[in-house]
Amino acid sequence: MNATLQQSDHELVDKIRAWAQELGFAQLGVSDVELAAHEDYLQRWLAEGYQGDMAWMGTHGTKRSRPEELVPGTIRVLTLRMDYLPDGADPVRILEDPNQAYIARYTLGRDYHKLLRKRLARLAKRIEQEAGGGQYRAFVDSAPVLERALAERGGLGWIAKNTMLINADAGSWFFLGEIYTDLPLPADPPQDSKHCGTCTACLDICPTQAFVGPYKLDARRCISYLTIEHKGSIDPELRPLMGNRIFGCDDCQLVCPWNKFARVTDEQDFQPRHGLDDTGLVSLFLWDETTWEQRTEGSALRRIGFERWLRNLAVALGNAPPSEAARRALEQRRDHPSELVREHVAWALARQHPSTR
Repeated sequence: MNATLQQSDHELVDKIRAWAQELGFAQLGVSDVELAAHEDYLQRWLAEGYQGDMAWMGTHGTKRSRPEELVPGTIRVLTLRMDYLPDGADPVRILEDPNQAYIARYTLGRDYHKLLRKRLARLAKRIEQEAGGGQYRAFVDSAPVLERALAERGGLGWIAKNTMLINADAGSWFFLGEIYTDLPLPADPPQDSKHCGTCTACLDICPTQAFVGPYKLDARRCISYLTIEHKGSIDPELRPLMGNRIFGCDDCQLVCPWNKFARVTDEQDFQPRHGLDDTGLVSLFLWDETTWEQRTEGSALRRIGFERWLRNLAVALGNAPPSEAARRALEQRRDHPSELVREHVAWALARQHPSTR
């Protein structure tokens, strides 16, 4: 049975927004669970095979687009955003230096999953106490949730041509988290208009041309997918296009005009650690596994494992200008126990020795 409100619903929402701000969230939106249009889009996207190896995108039936099936009784979703743009090295400068390693800005600090989940749990507990009951489940990339669709329904922004959520006052450099509830809170007006206009900067800048068209991403060509989700060999045709990007890709955000409104985060946990915002490819490639484990502790970088870390770095070194330092580093991994690493090292060495190709 759905919970009932014991006080003015609008007063409670105002309190929840204030509590969310105290917990470091920049904004909160309340939405209903009507995602039929997004469900249709998801099914078409899956039918095209754009999910690549991410089979989990289609293994939960309609639970992803029907919150009440994932958590029975859900009638409202609280979507919260938290800014993550760190105060680190200029990302454009790093991208333009082929000897430096580019790591997506969201993962330079501590893993956001745990931080957001703890904050959401604290918020949910406070709501439960204030409302005198109710059902609450918090999610941060931990379940089949259409988070951007829910954020759009909650008025936090619009899903843009690059498939990111853009907020008119804050750009797109933020995380999203959700609380599913049976509390009949008043829903915020949904974002029913998009403000990308005729701009195609994000589509045009994509290094691998992963966008089939506006609002449609072929993940199989996306550098974030290739460096993080994809477990096997990277297509040799795509490797030269990846440049020095070793974990994720921010290009479509870096060129978005709306990100002139983005704010640097106040969260210390999201600030760069171990100089990962500005470190050379050779230096990172020479880390042994113990060093890697120590310096990625508590980081989202851990999700790819040391083997794929080396795979990604080998590709970047193959794209770097020929140098003795790069060749010596690659030679040290030529006989690595992993076939995956050996394959990409061999490719990189061939690129580092142009005269032998």
